[in-house]
Amino acid sequence: MALAALLTGALVWGLIWYPYRVLRDFGIDGLSATSLTYLVAFVVALLVWRPRPVRPPHPWLLLGLAFSAGGCNIGYVMATLSGEVMRVLLLFYLAPLWTVLLSRCILGERLNAFGGGVILLSLAGAVTMLWRPETGVPLPRDLADWTGLGAGFFFALFNVLSRRARDVPLDQRVLVSFLGVVVIGALLAGTQLPATLVSPTVSGEAWGLLLLTGLLVLVVNLVVQFGLTHTPANRAIVIMLTEVGFAAISSWYLAGESLGPQEWAGGVMIIAASLFTTKMDS
Repeated sequence: MALAALLTGALVWGLIWYPYRVLRDFGIDGLSATSLTYLVAFVVALLVWRPRPVRPPHPWLLLGLAFSAGGCNIGYVMATLSGEVMRVLLLFYLAPLWTVLLSRCILGERLNAFGGGVILLSLAGAVTMLWRPETGVPLPRDLADWTGLGAGFFFALFNVLSRRARDVPLDQRVLVSFLGVVVIGALLAGTQLPATLVSPTVSGEAWGLLLLTGLLVLVVNLVVQFGLTHTPANRAIVIMLTEVGFAAISSWYLAGESLGPQEWAGGVMIIAASLFTTKMDS
């Protein structure tokens, strides 16, 4: 059950970019679509859990979780809407590099040999992927690259803050992360969001897909949490890395995208760095 839960989560996250592209084609921009789908997830979760209003034990941690969740999810969606899915995902998976550095700064964790391996492999993979012969420097080539990198950083920040907030109930952390995506997405969308809500050109099919995507976001979060709870952390990381394979196949089949040798070489090093994180607590 736990293995199936993690594989299901990896499959969904490897494909989640596609409904947002369909919603964009229906006339719902990325920021509005992200805000509205996570609003659906938030409202349904609120109705199911019905948490009692209590004073949050760590307000600053909850604010940090909301902000980092917003940056992670919005950044990932916006990057995959405008960039190559696999390239964005591999840059996103530089998260272990940021996790090592943030854990040292926020949690005070000491860096061991495996943490050093994560840093070296991540940096080598990033340099390989981002190397631009025309400039002679490893820099992101467009806004999608920058956004994918930023989303990975916020994902790492969310994970580190979640470890710091272990005594905060899981349902509260999930609700706060959903709300963070909704609020930050709505602020960035500005007038686009209310214009989308009243637009007569958005079809019922589009609203149905938006509702379905929001429910999918909620369900996959719960499924992955179940899998993580019943699986050793080092094994869970390896299983969740199958997301890269699902994304590679789906982006090739659904969007006709493919990576060159340079991206694949860098990607292998980045994935290897993710595997090294299973040994960091040794």
